[in-house]
Amino acid sequence: MNQPRLATEQDMPRVLELINELAVFEKEPDAVEITLNDLERDGFGNQPKFTCFVIEEKATIEGLALVYTRYSTWKGRVLHLEDLIVSKTKRGEGLGTKLLDAVVKHGNKLGVKRISWEVLDWNEPAIKFYESKGANVMRDWDVVHFDETAIKNYLNNL
Repeated sequence: MNQPRLATEQDMPRVLELINELAVFEKEPDAVEITLNDLERDGFGNQPKFTCFVIEEKATIEGLALVYTRYSTWKGRVLHLEDLIVSKTKRGEGLGTKLLDAVVKHGNKLGVKRISWEVLDWNEPAIKFYESKGANVMRDWDVVHFDETAIKNYLNNL
């Protein structure tokens, strides 16, 4: 089995396919707004906004892990794992472990104090996978965000 590698700009069409596959799995098939152009522009060039690892089997990308750095007021520089995706047909074959290994090695190389991500509370297979790797699933924290509409509404009410 191949090892993860850094994604190239040419990998982004398949990366977008996997992102859309994840959206379907997470019961939000129409939620993906990002485009191929967005991924190509934001992931490559002088100041990439993210790092993406991919893993292939038989010359087809079957999984990805997309990460970026953040700054914690408690810890300093941290790494955020936005998504770890393995194609539906390849789950349970060890690709997720290899991708998570690459993320942890990358975070260690960067010297981050923490690697964090979110998981849906109903995705028990993912929760069990992460816990089996030693991750602390913090069930007492809720994700909070403003979507684009909420941002505009907030600003309109200032």
